[in-house]
Amino acid sequence: MLIGIDEAGRGPVLGPLVLAAVRVDAAGARALEALAPRDSKAYGAGPKAQAVRAALAQRIRAIARVELEVAAAEEVDAWAAAGGLNRLEQALATRLLRRLAQPTTAIIADGARLFGPLQQDWPQLRALDRADQTHAVVAAASIVAKVERDERLSALLGSTTDAESLVIPGGGYPNAATARWLRAHVARHRALPPGVRRSWSWAVLVELLEQLPPLAPAHGAYGAEPVARTAPAAAGAS
Repeated sequence: MLIGIDEAGRGPVLGPLVLAAVRVDAAGARALEALAPRDSKAYGAGPKAQAVRAALAQRIRAIARVELEVAAAEEVDAWAAAGGLNRLEQALATRLLRRLAQPTTAIIADGARLFGPLQQDWPQLRALDRADQTHAVVAAASIVAKVERDERLSALLGSTTDAESLVIPGGGYPNAATARWLRAHVARHRALPPGVRRSWSWAVLVELLEQLPPLAPAHGAYGAEPVARTAPAAAGAS
């Protein structure tokens, strides 16, 4: 058995963080190699890229067992405020491995410093930088994680009832396209959309927060997402 682990959504200012684990046997590993998946970012952005990734994710799920862990924006904020974003990803990966890994299962995770600490519990784990570019099983995990994140972000923003909210040109990352989208949303609704990571020190987000009442609720039918795991206390906290 072989497991690949990767994430999608660590850097964006909008939406969830998703970790995926893909497990295959020897035949599945050969099938993934034949499929030749690449790092999810290599497919680009926009509707066509999303469609390609979605089709690949379906084929990956037909080949492998797939497990996911999702952290909503509020949970990411809580861990980031405590300086523990890496620890959040490690906690999510630990949940995945407890469901999938056995002592003889080989594991490859994308990120040497990020996932290296997990070798204490899983000595067979190899934490490698750019593993999604060199190992098909990790590339497959990156694709599945990205598709899940895109779907959840679209559903979350769809709760605003604005048709234009379903697609953000900047993908929710801190860039000019996302800045234009956020400014237009705040101008229209006098509130941030659901799923904003308020802890991000992006100048555009800081500017918008200063324009709004303290703790202004997100505009959307679903409101805030639940926090599933408790963030660690900040360093020095009692």
